[in-house]
Amino acid sequence: MAPAVQDRLPFLTSPPPVRERGRNPSLAEMLRLVGAATVDPTAAADDDGSASVFSLPLPTTPGRDAVAGGAVNGAGAMAIGRTVHFRLVFSSLTYSVRAKQRGRGPGGLPQLQRRSDRVTAAATRALLDGVSGEAREGEILAVMGASGSGKSTLIDALANRISRDALKGAVTLNGEPLTGTVIKSISAYVMQDDLLFPMLTVTETLSFAAEFRLPRALSPAKKRARVQALIDHLGLRAAANTIIGDEGHRGVSGGERRRVSIGTDIIHDPILLFLDEPTSGLDSTSAFMVVKVLRRIAESGSIVITSIHQPSQRILGLLDRLILLSGGRTVFSGPPSALPSYFAEFGFPVPDDENRAEFALDLIREFESSPTGTKPLVDFHRAWQQMHARSPGPVSAAADQMSLKEAISASISRGKLVSGSDVAGEAASMHTYANPFWVEMKVLTKRSAINTRRMPELFLIRLAAVVVTGAILATVFFRLDQSPKGAQERLGFFAFAMSTMFYTCADALPVFLNERYVFLRETAYGAYRRASYVLSNAIVSFPALVVLSLAFAFTTFFAVGLAGGVPGFAFYTLAILASFWAGSGFVTFLSGVIPHVMIGYTVVVAILAYFLLFSGFFINRDRIPAYWIWFHYLSLIKYPFEGVLQNEFARSGECFVRGAQIFDNSPLAALPDAVKARVLASISSALGVGIGADTCVVTGRGVLHEVAVTQLGKWECLLVTMAWGFLFRILFYFSLVLGSKNKRR
Repeated sequence: MAPAVQDRLPFLTSPPPVRERGRNPSLAEMLRLVGAATVDPTAAADDDGSASVFSLPLPTTPGRDAVAGGAVNGAGAMAIGRTVHFRLVFSSLTYSVRAKQRGRGPGGLPQLQRRSDRVTAAATRALLDGVSGEAREGEILAVMGASGSGKSTLIDALANRISRDALKGAVTLNGEPLTGTVIKSISAYVMQDDLLFPMLTVTETLSFAAEFRLPRALSPAKKRARVQALIDHLGLRAAANTIIGDEGHRGVSGGERRRVSIGTDIIHDPILLFLDEPTSGLDSTSAFMVVKVLRRIAESGSIVITSIHQPSQRILGLLDRLILLSGGRTVFSGPPSALPSYFAEFGFPVPDDENRAEFALDLIREFESSPTGTKPLVDFHRAWQQMHARSPGPVSAAADQMSLKEAISASISRGKLVSGSDVAGEAASMHTYANPFWVEMKVLTKRSAINTRRMPELFLIRLAAVVVTGAILATVFFRLDQSPKGAQERLGFFAFAMSTMFYTCADALPVFLNERYVFLRETAYGAYRRASYVLSNAIVSFPALVVLSLAFAFTTFFAVGLAGGVPGFAFYTLAILASFWAGSGFVTFLSGVIPHVMIGYTVVVAILAYFLLFSGFFINRDRIPAYWIWFHYLSLIKYPFEGVLQNEFARSGECFVRGAQIFDNSPLAALPDAVKARVLASISSALGVGIGADTCVVTGRGVLHEVAVTQLGKWECLLVTMAWGFLFRILFYFSLVLGSKNKRR
């Protein structure tokens, strides 16, 4: 049947004529051409709209020859006369997950059983089942299949994003097993979602990626030139100064966003590039532009491995190798040009007017819904592989003879894996991080500051909330006097004020949650240290806390009539700042532990309510049950609350209850003054102490004893509050370390 199909459709079994093209230069080679200068934006545009950086006269090698159907597992689609430094081989990859299933009764309904009689069966589902293949330098290997076929799982397996204990099989590069350190240094992974900061421009996004991934030894001028060359490489010159944008801010198009995402991960010119469905959600033209960029990246000396969903005929023409998966098993592996002959030999020839990829996917879906499943296709693929297998050519042998270390050294000498020096070899290519700690922190702080500055509404809303709350408290507790009621009202004011500081910090919860996946993408391949991110996060947030503290202090201190003058105001402001610091640290830590905004808000509000309950305002420390006293000392509100109480009441000369005022808040308060005077005289006679109407009975320190605020001084309370802030940021760091392994188990 196959010969008849080939006679009728010769264009399907042989590749379309392609113009001869030389190897596209790596970014480092372009830098050597342009020197330290920026790429000329007025250069002639290529057919896809990008500046024609690649049309500069460069030493070229003969173009790649497309291989007709049947060439699989062997030499494949390789360039003639071109040295292949890298060959990635994966064999018998198997990965299973365990899913629990409850027992079902007749008709598929859950069985109603006693708890002790319920049976939970553990079923194992294979996401990958013996998948094998290879990819070579200068090629694009595409993994295709329906949803749930195992495309993303295979990409994750090759990119070392699945635990080696759970993954069976072997992945080698030039015959050597790929370790986590090696693959992290020479590869990049582009996720399916465009994880970018919306308020940065295209140039800024790529510039920050260059600051993270390129070493400090590379001069700023060369980094800028590299960014400009990459913008031309990606065809983004027209959008270079446009923000990325989001739902509320108009920015670049979907195809441009996808190319920016790719650019952030290839800024250091990696040897291995993994992409998870880079064309998903794009129109046909944008998808073609993205794959054309991948074609250029491959021809610059990289291995490109990507999952792809239903590519167009034009996109198929840009691919070198294709793997079709169904249920984690391989149903086709070879060059896309072999698809017509493959299915013709299977007995299902591709119609003349149908896209080969769509036909293959539709046929696979039909088999998946049949009783036998895709087993006939899987079995036919094995037989077809054996029938068309041929021995590796001399190019493959040369690749096997070159060790991984030698190949990496050769790639660095050609401009790959920019190291910022002329030192080639494994040491130069295996830096864990490109820059020292302080450089990372500086760049992260600058990026966060730009994002914050371009979204001022977030800070202004928070400032308005603090000022409005302060104004309400100032008018409610206006000019408190020195009386028993005044002392009690001061206690209420301080409790509400300090708890407000913590509750207003809840808006810090979405900050990291919005950046979470950007952080995971950037740290997965060593863009910067987690400690750098934690410190920069604290540095950027601190100035806003100072402004909020001053705003609340000025709004309330003088209006309420708090004591202490300038020193008292200074401590009051520091106590508010320490509360903001501890509260934001607490919320930031929770954002690293709880990845969902609504759940996070619920947990924050609940815990802060417990902190307020055990702070010592509602119930004194000496009245709290012994089995709950530990929570009193864990309460974040306790320490700033006691600190401002010490600041207000621990001053000499302050009196809050005088002789005539001891009857206040009691039934005796309604007695005439003459009767009160006689009662005081009787009390004085009985106690042997003279107590007049103006005699001070309870001083400020007496108020502190009444509310059991006696263990710590005000400066000790301030230091403990600040220490809580530092502790929670340390815990935030550990939550990032433990929660960002980014590997399947």
